[in-house]
Amino acid sequence: MSMEILREAFNQLNISCDEIVLNKFEKYMEMVLEWNEKVNLTAITDQDEFIKKHYIDSVICYNFSEIHKAECVIDVGTGGGFPGIPLALIFPEKKFVLMDSLKKRLNIIDDLTSQLGITNVVTLHGRAEDIAHSKEHREKYDLCVSRAVANLATLSEYCLPFIKRGGNFLAYKGVKAEEEIKEAHKAIFLLGGKISREERVSLPGYDLDHNIIVIDKLQNTSAKYPRKAGTPSKEPLK
Repeated sequence: MSMEILREAFNQLNISCDEIVLNKFEKYMEMVLEWNEKVNLTAITDQDEFIKKHYIDSVICYNFSEIHKAECVIDVGTGGGFPGIPLALIFPEKKFVLMDSLKKRLNIIDDLTSQLGITNVVTLHGRAEDIAHSKEHREKYDLCVSRAVANLATLSEYCLPFIKRGGNFLAYKGVKAEEEIKEAHKAIFLLGGKISREERVSLPGYDLDHNIIVIDKLQNTSAKYPRKAGTPSKEPLK
């Protein structure tokens, strides 16, 4: 049943995917769940739920123009590789950088992508507060995506410094994001961004109902952001 759920969702989202790619989705899931017995990669161990909450949830932004125009994408706080790996599989022409503070997780992602021949993904180890100050990564990306659990002001401080002027940030949020959005407007402005729109995305029959917050990067981010490690989460910009 599991892969049928994915096929049907892809049909609804107009994602065209051949059997080779679908097989990679299936194998990646199997290998993550196998590794999960030793290293905490996901709390979701049922295959059908995995497909809904990791795969379909990750690609629900497929029809956004922001992802189609981007060439280089960073996934901040990727965890077990979400949304980065599913997006990389359906956009093989784009480069994806998957960043996380836990090296053990990234080593597993490196191993799995190598085994599956996923060649458009590299991993990046460290904290956003540190890496975003390096010349190699600061304002180098067309798009940032993140499903990381942090309020929008904090998440914006992690993510916006990575994005070029003219680029975008897609923050995956639940439907009850209104309060967060109100509180984050000033922080996003200080970081050089502006909320372009809140897009409610739901897929009938899949128990998925989201707000994806689309933020445009209008100005370069001041060199003082992000603040030192730990500060954005303890003292969100207001």
